[in-house]
Amino acid sequence: MSRPLRIEYPGAWYHIMNKGRRSEKVFLESDDYQLFIDLMIEASELWSVNILAFSLMPNHYHMLINTPLGNLSRFMRHINGVYTQRFNKAHEYEGQLFKGRYKSILVNGDGYLLQLVRYIHNNPLRGGLVKNIRDYRWSSHPGYIDKSEEWDWLYRKYILSIFSENRKKGEKKYLEFMDLEEKPNLIKILGRKRWPTFLGSEEFISSVKNKFFVEKKDKEIPDSKYLAPNLELIIETICKFYKIDKSSIRVSKRRYFNEPRNVAIYLSRLLRNDTLEQLCGDFLLNNHSSVSSVLTKIKEMMAKNQDFRIKVDEIKELVFKRQTKI
Repeated sequence: MSRPLRIEYPGAWYHIMNKGRRSEKVFLESDDYQLFIDLMIEASELWSVNILAFSLMPNHYHMLINTPLGNLSRFMRHINGVYTQRFNKAHEYEGQLFKGRYKSILVNGDGYLLQLVRYIHNNPLRGGLVKNIRDYRWSSHPGYIDKSEEWDWLYRKYILSIFSENRKKGEKKYLEFMDLEEKPNLIKILGRKRWPTFLGSEEFISSVKNKFFVEKKDKEIPDSKYLAPNLELIIETICKFYKIDKSSIRVSKRRYFNEPRNVAIYLSRLLRNDTLEQLCGDFLLNNHSSVSSVLTKIKEMMAKNQDFRIKVDEIKELVFKRQTKI
């Protein structure tokens, strides 16, 4: 199984979800739900992770977390691994409990955090488990309206402070926000089988792509392609570098070496890991062998000609720099 793309850094925010294998139940009775909550408290203290919201459903769970130390993977390994061990021991089960690797979305911006808190807390309502989310015991919604110390472990102050620095006003505005209709686009995104890697502004996404693309570019992490610069950016950068019009980048003539086009093909393959079929379509080539010939030719030129290699490397760096400015 290929590894999912995980972007980790201090202070990052994530929406996490995991479900039982074959959608089987991971919570069979009240003790299981409480066991998971106790484990969240234990893990958040152990790994210094802030939990903003959660919702435990019969066959899956959602969490919204903040990682001051940039240790998402370590925290989640503890959550899933220890819960599986304790659940299996309690019910005399063996083997895998969860479907596999958890889903995660890297989140940016207070507005997105508020929407996700509402989405997570409304899960039991959408699932038909209750008619009012106040009646559901196994989510963090009660923690946002309960003043008891029992909920002090929950990182609710941050969310409430977005609404107001005054605690009472924050709670009131939170409840008003929860009564508002959810964003249909967010429900659609989170309802997909595959989640996006990011949820945030274009500026945020571009900065993450630039910072982590080279580090995460790995054939064992197929989703690392989502960090890659898009094709148009590569073409625009090459056209600007060679001072040519976009229309000439796809010109293909017999016995004519179109250097800008061929460098674009090479960088699309190198940076985006585009398939031969994709490159054929994008650059109007007839067959895979034509693409392979271009790639081989560029590699040979770079090996034999230092000036050409420096030129290609310079264009690659320009692509990365322009990516951060999008």
